[in-house]
Amino acid sequence: MKPFKANLVQYILFCLSFLLFTSCDDGKKIDLQPNTHIALIGNNLCSRMMEYDHFETELYMRYPEHNLYIRNMCDPGNTAGFRPHPGRFDPWAFPGAQMYHPDKQLPSHSEGHFASPDEWLTNHKADIVLAFFGYNESFAGKDGLANFSAELKAFIAHTKGQMYNGVSEPQLVMVSPIAFQDLSASRDLPDGKKINENLQLYTTAMKAVCDEQKVPFIDVFGETQTWFNSGEELTIDGSQLNDAGYQKLAVLLSDKIFGKRKINPDIQKEKVAEAVKEKNWIWHNDIKIPNGVHVYGRRFEPFGPDNYPAELEKIRQMTAIRDTAIWKAASNQPYDLVQADQRTKILPEVQTNYTSGEGKYLYGDDALATMKMAPGFKVEMFASEKEFPDLANPVQIAFDNKGRLWVATMPSYPHYKPGDSRPDDKLIILEDTDGDGKADKQTVFADKLHLPIGFEFAPKGVYVTQSPHLKLYTDTDGDDKADKVEVILSGFDDHDTHHAISAFCADPSGAIYMAEGVFLHTNVETSYGPVNATNGGFFRYNPNRNHLERTAQLPIPNPWGIAFDEWGQNIFAETSGPDVRWMMPGSIKPMYGMESPISATLVEEKHMVRPTSGLEYVYSSHFPEEMQGDFLINNVIGFLGTKQHRLTDDSSGYKSTFRQDLIQSSDPNFRPVDLEFAPDGSLYIADWHNMLIGHMQHNARDPLRDHVHGRIYRVTYPSRPLVKPAKIHRATITELLENLISTDYRTRYRTKRELRGRNAKEVLSAIEVWQTNLDKNAPRYEHHLLEALWVTWGLNKVDQTLLKQLLSSADFRVRAAAVRVLRYTGHQVKDQVSLLQKSAVDEHGRVRLEAIVAASWLPQKEALSILDIAKTKPMDTWMKAPFERAYAYVTGTFKPKIEDAVSDNPNFTADQKLIYKKGKEIYEREGFCSTCHQKNGFGLQSSGFPPLSRSEWVNQSTERLIKITLKGVYGPMKVKGVNYPGQVPMTPYEGMLNDDEVAAVLSYIRNSFGNNTGFVSASEVAKVRADIKDKKGFYISEELLKSHPHDK
Repeated sequence: MKPFKANLVQYILFCLSFLLFTSCDDGKKIDLQPNTHIALIGNNLCSRMMEYDHFETELYMRYPEHNLYIRNMCDPGNTAGFRPHPGRFDPWAFPGAQMYHPDKQLPSHSEGHFASPDEWLTNHKADIVLAFFGYNESFAGKDGLANFSAELKAFIAHTKGQMYNGVSEPQLVMVSPIAFQDLSASRDLPDGKKINENLQLYTTAMKAVCDEQKVPFIDVFGETQTWFNSGEELTIDGSQLNDAGYQKLAVLLSDKIFGKRKINPDIQKEKVAEAVKEKNWIWHNDIKIPNGVHVYGRRFEPFGPDNYPAELEKIRQMTAIRDTAIWKAASNQPYDLVQADQRTKILPEVQTNYTSGEGKYLYGDDALATMKMAPGFKVEMFASEKEFPDLANPVQIAFDNKGRLWVATMPSYPHYKPGDSRPDDKLIILEDTDGDGKADKQTVFADKLHLPIGFEFAPKGVYVTQSPHLKLYTDTDGDDKADKVEVILSGFDDHDTHHAISAFCADPSGAIYMAEGVFLHTNVETSYGPVNATNGGFFRYNPNRNHLERTAQLPIPNPWGIAFDEWGQNIFAETSGPDVRWMMPGSIKPMYGMESPISATLVEEKHMVRPTSGLEYVYSSHFPEEMQGDFLINNVIGFLGTKQHRLTDDSSGYKSTFRQDLIQSSDPNFRPVDLEFAPDGSLYIADWHNMLIGHMQHNARDPLRDHVHGRIYRVTYPSRPLVKPAKIHRATITELLENLISTDYRTRYRTKRELRGRNAKEVLSAIEVWQTNLDKNAPRYEHHLLEALWVTWGLNKVDQTLLKQLLSSADFRVRAAAVRVLRYTGHQVKDQVSLLQKSAVDEHGRVRLEAIVAASWLPQKEALSILDIAKTKPMDTWMKAPFERAYAYVTGTFKPKIEDAVSDNPNFTADQKLIYKKGKEIYEREGFCSTCHQKNGFGLQSSGFPPLSRSEWVNQSTERLIKITLKGVYGPMKVKGVNYPGQVPMTPYEGMLNDDEVAAVLSYIRNSFGNNTGFVSASEVAKVRADIKDKKGFYISEELLKSHPHDK
């Protein structure tokens, strides 16, 4: 469809219709003209409409002859002035908007050429702008009211000064937030009284501003409050409308804005609704395109220009075609979408730059023959794509309470390509029905998914990543197929799809921890207020309370692995980096745009590998006794296997000792991404199995990216018997409680999950008897009590007597675990603050650190009453930084430190010092040099990343070094006498860095890490760039050495 251009008559009618009214609520409506372009902007209330589509469907059915053009541009967390996007440096919607958001001033490191809000509205020729604001802002209460009104006035003035359609100012209509529905009688949710008081204040303020500015205003707060008073459940959590709620809202908005209008009964609503849904799905892949980091963002270069401009052109053509499909459906006319799509742009063919002779896929015994196992262990293939074609690109695995293996597969990675069939990623169930250690049955629980990179079980169903949403999939009839899907939370970013919320793992209460990578800007609206997050970190979602928190925001690239030990302490894998770290010190309440202090690495330097994926503690009685309590971590490049490390207590924290390589493959396509112990004590490993996994070295659409292969391996220790699987599904409560004595962590993990789904009163009664009958002389007696506490916590009915008992345990690990429970149960434990004060002076640092972290999440007065006590005790290196940052945040005294990277080398000139500083910044960017070669320049030999320190490739030929930097290098290479396979090529920076930047980073490298070979000039880079401009593909070492041999 061509953009709408108003003729003179339409323009006059359009202007008159705008002048005829000031408030839709006062009875004056917009006289909707044919071919009008309507844009929706604002927050989650509006954004979720794309999941329900009732409002657009209502308009198309009321005005079937108008050929309306509707685009929903809303995003959760948006306000009139603050609308961040990871692909755009500026988060502000209009000039001066930053003055209304002093808490969002820190740079969030967004980068790219994603269009501004005004540019989107201009590109789509918006005639009418419907703006939905007020919910997020209302959590500032009375104190924020004046600021909100000022922001709204500035937004209105700015918007009225635009001509998005090219001929007139837009018709702006402001829509209030809905009321909060009180569901607290049946669920642990806010009762909404205070929230509604604030929403009423902000609705009144919106009306006052709109009246003053002569802008139409729709009060849906009052209307929805009336609905909710009738008793009908119209929200999923008090703040977010359900399907029935959106149906009512669609009629309300249509009536209030445009007036009542009869619908032709001959129009087939189902067909119109389906056409709208189809259009919005395609439109979503434009306005909120997954993997935008390659389309608009910092990773657009070097490969994005090859295909993404064409993909955007095609997706926009497809969206326009779907406009036509809606108009035809509203007029009861047929329309052939498939035929129309065939007329859209033909996408350019992307050529592979993978030139290595490797890449042959191995199967069956040939694949197993590449596996080198630790002494005494055996590996078998449980399932592969040969027997189960749906097992393509497995990304996460988990065993359910019936002992069946669930696998999330995502052959659509990195994301949907316009013109392809819709994504059909799956959540499948694999079973071994005959006990031979191999899968022989598959059930598809859910299909038609798109990038399900995280999932976790809960009593209500299965929570699954479907960015930008967290969705709940439920099997209501017991046939192992999801037949109900609910959008639980929205706004999770997928600007880089393999950085989106992933690696789901439940804590002892059943709350779900979700990892998120750098570059992302997640903004989620919840019933407790907005959750705004930037870059790498973790979320914790409590299904019992529908509560989400940004539990840690850290300077990490892309965490992909979370594991809890048997005392409830969790560690995580950095993934892009080689480190494993303890999460708790970094889980103080974060500040927007600021990374919290990160704890020390738990991996010995000489045994570091990267990238890592998947993390699991060994608590399996099938495995050797000496392995119990160790952790396992996978590596997907270079080492290609699973490493085992021992953690031991060290002051407040831990220290690590490398134990052994559990498994290592010589197959370069082996990509172990997840692992979990099965009910029989064996270990299962998911293999993504792909020739290409680098996202900086190859085009996202490289034809050699595999979308077919995938394996699940099973590791056993034959000299020890397998574990008899505990009865969990359909077990009695008594049987389930006995499982809590098991030494196998995953048995207890799945048992607690089962208990959370049972009748709470019955479980609480039984567990009180159970803990009374425990043998108090048993070696693990207090751990059994801790399990009992966790069960009550998971039922959202924490046993406060037991909690206080364990806060005084003789075992510091139990006390620390009890403080963690206390941190999250303040809504039930009325003396939470006084209990935390006692823990803040505990004799053990880990307990005190738990209290410090808990305090950081409390209101200022309560927090300081704990932190002031804590600072009277000694603090080790694990505690000092978290305490200082928490104290600064709570007291409002935090000031970001700006590190000066300028070398203090007295031989450098002032200009050279600035070049050095610039080079260091480039070197340490995520995904650039330090990711593989490490910040110390030593590389990671076991992962195949060579050192830069004192390297002949760095310190000899300058021309050769520039060539490598511009074009990249691939394949085998000898560095400092060590042969490196070069399995993953070095990124070519030709299109990412200009001459000055290349010179700066090479100058930094040549004057760091023990190197001292001078500076590289931009003119030298420019000359080499010109000389090799026609070279295609990567260099190989033989080619470089032929032209530039090493010095003798």
